[in-house]
Amino acid sequence: MRVVLDTNILFSALISPHGKPDVIYRAWRSARFEIVTSRLQLDEIRRASRYPKFRAVLQPAKVGTMVNNLQRAVILEELPVTIEADDPDDAFLLAMSWAGNADYLVTGDRRAGLLQRGYIERTRIVTPAMFCAEVLR
Repeated sequence: MRVVLDTNILFSALISPHGKPDVIYRAWRSARFEIVTSRLQLDEIRRASRYPKFRAVLQPAKVGTMVNNLQRAVILEELPVTIEADDPDDAFLLAMSWAGNADYLVTGDRRAGLLQRGYIERTRIVTPAMFCAEVLR
């Protein structure tokens, strides 16, 4: 099974150990599924983790460890398509889901319209709680 994790899920896993995002991240580390990511997302993680709002809650060493761990994921070097999204900053997540042939896109971002969309091709878009209940039970 292939899964795309929104950057907000990855950050939440670092910020709140024992929450659903952390459960998902640990399940991947235990080889329960494959993560699909991209160079674009890895760059976003590095860049966004330095924003003032995250500096107080994200430890640089933990972010670095996560980026290093994600080097074992399915990494898309380039995204061959552009898919429209309500929030243009989320278009790459939809493109990663499509190009990576993902089964799930897990996001906690309710305002951006990803969850309302529900699907992109064969990829189901779900919350962390839904993913845990349906896949990691």
